[in-house]
Amino acid sequence: MDYSTLPHDPEIPEGASPWASSPQHSRTTFANPPTSDIPSSPLPPQTSPYGQESESYGYVGQQDSRVSGENGDQRQLDQDGQQAHEQQQQNPQGQPRQEPQRYHHGSRQQRQLQQQYKLQAKVTGLERTGRKDPILRFDVYTNLPKFRTTQFRDVRRLHSEFVKLGEHLISANPDAFVPAVPPPLTSAGAGTDEDEARVKASIQRWLNVICANDVLIRDEEMVFFVESDFGYSPVVRRKQPATGVRRKVIKQFAPPPDDTPELAAARPIVKAFYLGTMETGQKLEKVVKARRTLGLGEADLGVKLAAMHAQETHQGLSTAYRKLGKVIQATGDFHAAQGTAEATTLGDPLTYHSSDAFIVKETLTNRHILLRELLQAESATKSKTSAADRLKASSSVKRDKVDEAIAALDEARSHEDHLKKKAQRVTANLLQGQRKWFHRTAVDMRAALREYVVRQIEAERRTLATLEQVRPDIRAIDASGGLSRLGREAHPAQRRASLASSQGPKGDAWSGVPRRPGDGLNRSVSGGFGVPEDVDEEDEDEEESGKGGRKRAISKAGSLKGLAEEDDDRIDAKNAASRLATTTF
Repeated sequence: MDYSTLPHDPEIPEGASPWASSPQHSRTTFANPPTSDIPSSPLPPQTSPYGQESESYGYVGQQDSRVSGENGDQRQLDQDGQQAHEQQQQNPQGQPRQEPQRYHHGSRQQRQLQQQYKLQAKVTGLERTGRKDPILRFDVYTNLPKFRTTQFRDVRRLHSEFVKLGEHLISANPDAFVPAVPPPLTSAGAGTDEDEARVKASIQRWLNVICANDVLIRDEEMVFFVESDFGYSPVVRRKQPATGVRRKVIKQFAPPPDDTPELAAARPIVKAFYLGTMETGQKLEKVVKARRTLGLGEADLGVKLAAMHAQETHQGLSTAYRKLGKVIQATGDFHAAQGTAEATTLGDPLTYHSSDAFIVKETLTNRHILLRELLQAESATKSKTSAADRLKASSSVKRDKVDEAIAALDEARSHEDHLKKKAQRVTANLLQGQRKWFHRTAVDMRAALREYVVRQIEAERRTLATLEQVRPDIRAIDASGGLSRLGREAHPAQRRASLASSQGPKGDAWSGVPRRPGDGLNRSVSGGFGVPEDVDEEDEDEEESGKGGRKRAISKAGSLKGLAEEDDDRIDAKNAASRLATTTF
């Protein structure tokens, strides 16, 4: 076989023939063995285990390597020519013949590099029985070689088993930020649709983060967690590098010198975020408790106020008592629901992110402990090296002491190399994980704040629309307009107050309803307070009627109503309220 025609391959050196070291490397023929009845090809060509692409796998170049006798050169050439003719007939288009599979190492390695291992999990259901530990059902797809198959359907795990897996991953993987496991219950209340949807969504996000981490999906406990048939419990239990009093003492010292300023500055930020979210969550719990207490108080007030209509003789006032009591009672229910919404939309995310930030902070602390151990190992190696140098320079050297010094120095160096490689790996992985954690936490907190604000706006609008339902009944207590005059003595014959609701399909009336054309002309001179239009109209009616009651004094702002102002920046109260309602800060 002519090796000069082979393609360049890393396993086959270029240059002279690989048989150049043979004593008779220049010969071209070999003698037949004494038993000439043995066929030239003792075994048929083997089939390739790699598919149709490797048809030449096995005994490569069998025809070229046939032995021939002393007079068999012509037969060998004839066979080679016949084989080339058959190959040309099989491949008339002149396509290049496939090379043997063993010469394709480069493409095989490239395919292995292109293949990316992945693990995907999708939550399909949640089973809850009262306040017991809920069961989560999910499907898993993976191409990791450690799993016995690629798909797992309807895997059932308790929430406590998720907690066990999270604790193991935190202890066994110091080079990854493991997110906190979401709680099995939300503030929306067990059994509600919102609670089930939120728990499933939070567990799905947790699984997505775990499965997206290349370090965590290679943990063997992930295999046991998915493939276990009867529950899950960690097979290997690992502890934190330092626990208890020792960990507290280590935290009191200044952090070790760090060559990664991004991670060095991350821990104080994470600690401040952890403390801030924890404190904010505690204060929000007090707000929620106070709002629920307010709701109970309003409901009690509404019941007692509605009961007063039975002993009221005035028909209009009796109706106002009854309807106002119902409205206040409904408002109390709305406030209680608003407190629950506050705890669900903002309280639960604050509590969860506080626990998640605590895990991140402790992971960064474990890295500091690892850096301290590396510094101690470096100092130990230096001391062992100096001891070996002193022993080498001494006049009398004993063999046992030399062996002991060499063994101690080798052990110290190996330990230092191990810690150095581990510290580099942990630093590189935590640097990427820290950026992902900051981005993920910022997105989650923005979404939680947005949902909280939207729910608050909806609750306030619903409360205001409910209170406006009783406005016609309050004004219809008597013929003069009831309480709408606010104690004024002069009663106009006709009321021009609008009874339209301020909460319409387009939202708030200030931002959804266009202003009337005359509103821009009614401005006060001082620019501070304007005179409401209905009061001016009522005063004009009072002046025209002149019957009964005393006349109210006309304000200077009302007397200058027709005066054209040169300063266009001054606005009245209605215009100011309208602009404030449509302004975004």
